[in-house]
Amino acid sequence: MFQRPQHLMSRFARDHHVIIWEEPVFDAAAEPSLDLSICAKSGVTVAVPHLNPEHGDLHQKQLRRLLDELMATRSGQLVRWYYTPMMLPFSRHLEADCTVYDCMDELKNFKFAPPQLLPLEDELLKTADVVFTGGYSLYEAKRERHLNVHAFPSSVDVKHFGQARSAQADPADQASLPHPRFGFYGVIDERIDLELLKAAAEARPDWTFVMVGPVVKISEDELPRLPNIAYLGGKDYSELPAYLSGWDVAMMPFAINEATRFISPTKTPEYLAAGRPVVSTPIKDVIRHYGELDAVQIASNVKDFIAGCERALGLKAERDWLRPVDAVLSTMSWDETASQMKALIAEAAEEREASRPLDRTKPHYDVLVVGAGFAGSVMAERLARDGGKKVLVIDRRPHIAGNAYDLPNEDGILYHLYGPHIFHTNSEEIFSYLSRFTKWRPYEHKVLANVRDKLVPMPINRTTLNMLYGLDLKTDEEAEAFLESRAEPVAEIKTSADVVVSKVGTELYQLFFQGYTRKQWGMDPSELDKSVTSRVPTRTNTDDRYFTDSFQAMPLDGFTAMFANMLDHPNIELRLGVEWEDVAREVTYDKLVFTGPIDEYFGYRYGKLPYRSLRFQHETLDQEVFQPVAVVNYPNQDVPYTRITEYKYLTGQEAPKTSITYEYPSAEGDPYYPIPRPENQALFKKYEALSLAEPDVVFVGRLATYRYYNMDQVVGQALATYRRLKDAEAKQAEALEDAALRATADERPALFGRGTSKTTARTGSSEAAATPAE
Repeated sequence: MFQRPQHLMSRFARDHHVIIWEEPVFDAAAEPSLDLSICAKSGVTVAVPHLNPEHGDLHQKQLRRLLDELMATRSGQLVRWYYTPMMLPFSRHLEADCTVYDCMDELKNFKFAPPQLLPLEDELLKTADVVFTGGYSLYEAKRERHLNVHAFPSSVDVKHFGQARSAQADPADQASLPHPRFGFYGVIDERIDLELLKAAAEARPDWTFVMVGPVVKISEDELPRLPNIAYLGGKDYSELPAYLSGWDVAMMPFAINEATRFISPTKTPEYLAAGRPVVSTPIKDVIRHYGELDAVQIASNVKDFIAGCERALGLKAERDWLRPVDAVLSTMSWDETASQMKALIAEAAEEREASRPLDRTKPHYDVLVVGAGFAGSVMAERLARDGGKKVLVIDRRPHIAGNAYDLPNEDGILYHLYGPHIFHTNSEEIFSYLSRFTKWRPYEHKVLANVRDKLVPMPINRTTLNMLYGLDLKTDEEAEAFLESRAEPVAEIKTSADVVVSKVGTELYQLFFQGYTRKQWGMDPSELDKSVTSRVPTRTNTDDRYFTDSFQAMPLDGFTAMFANMLDHPNIELRLGVEWEDVAREVTYDKLVFTGPIDEYFGYRYGKLPYRSLRFQHETLDQEVFQPVAVVNYPNQDVPYTRITEYKYLTGQEAPKTSITYEYPSAEGDPYYPIPRPENQALFKKYEALSLAEPDVVFVGRLATYRYYNMDQVVGQALATYRRLKDAEAKQAEALEDAALRATADERPALFGRGTSKTTARTGSSEAAATPAE
């Protein structure tokens, strides 16, 4: 066995002294003894106790004595790390700097689970400072039982299993088995659906089913015995790539029962790293983490299992399916998992050391809002004005308004420090809400694209086509027919390139979209989700407005003035130019509204979420007008910037000079645009799952939800989030009132007593930035 414990402890042993205490070996030794050995490869010390089976009533005392004798030879900090609660009785007395419960399985659901396991796990959960789980289903089962639970689904040694992608010598006991081969490795026990295996083998006698692994807790007689099922027994970890290399498809025929309810099979990423498509029964964590990959087929019955095997067999001949697989696997290294766990252990140890009653001498707030952009400011305003809460709003930047921040230059011309923001919405509710804080200047945004030395309307419309091709299209029907004549059929629209080519053909795609997208996103449209270019319409009329929303306007005095009015309330306190983790140590609060990057909040536990950034070059020109509209796009890749904005069109100001901004996309810098790719969304889902375990933290806004929202959508999300909080608080108050009415007079002081607040202390961001409107 070389799985999660071995991978992690081998890595911890690089910097720490690691002892693995194994289950006792029962033999006829006269006295209890402890065999110690050091693994030459990892440096881990393995401790194996030997006990006399006839001294059952003394075993726990004997184990404790052996453990104490061993610990007497050691010094320094101690971390107790448990993989099973059954080790607790003889070790619970050890004084540790931190106690970890790494829960890989719901052990009580396993066959022959000892009756004392459940009460011992209850004790361990009360004792542990931090709990790790082997998957999200298990995390969901444990998170209500401990305040510091973290999901760590299986990682994978990509290099080791990746050997199977190259031809390996077929092991002797597998070499004679005919193809196609459908293989499984792992313990063969009550978790395997033997009836499914038998039925599949009977239905397809031309297929070979290879089962590698020891038979445990079930009888050999229970195994289906058919000519095309081969049981090869247990193998060493080092041998697995050779066996995998000889399989056409990997399978996981797990039974759906209590024993598999919470499993998160380590073999899923291992099979994928080996370059083998996978067919699995509907294990919840397999569906959750891998169900969207073409490489993983899910089947709930024999018919579907066989069909999934057939699809997987056809997939093996292709190579495109490996690209999204490798992207997912790139975030799953054991090194990264070990590093994240060490950080959490250090944090838990510090909290244990510093644990003391909450300091009520610190300023207390009902809500701490991290970020003074759209999401944070709307939440703060509603919580203070409508909810009557005492709110502290902070931002790491020295100003409010996030990326919508605007200010006058030396000549008094208002410009947007972080690129153009143009407000538009179809929601009367959102427009009415913001109208409380600003008067509006009617403004309909227009954009031209510099193509073939012409400035033509963007999005593409009938005027664009006439100017480019020297046509005289007079009706929508004529323009539609022209575009249809150039459109190219795409079998399945998956990417941003597919969207455009299927509508307007390759030439217009290359002229308007390909170069611009490559600059903006740092990759070709064929590598991006279809949502990117789906946002930009193609028109057959002569409407040259960039947006067609019902409400289009600019704040009359600018965005910053609107935000200042929004945050002008006696219940709101504002601190700018501060880091939220610093403020969190200086104040106490009941609830946190976090609008910064969700991955930063969780200390980049699974790695950084990918973003594109922007760099801006602001200039003031000694001329009244620079270009004919507010924004001109430059799709040509030979030009390093993507667009130029002239702000006087947005503000309506009149001045002898003008202010412009060149916009340069960048891979480095502040996070602006979440990169819409399936592997990035999969990474975000890991962080989203962590956020569900933070009941006193509300994640809202673009960065906290990793969504490419327009300004109005962020406002709408914040308003909806506030309504949910308000409704939840009302229900809680109603429940308390009902309980109070039922309580006796003696109970009432307890019901109405004010509880203590827990201050969350994590590394996070105080930046909430609404990104540019387009």
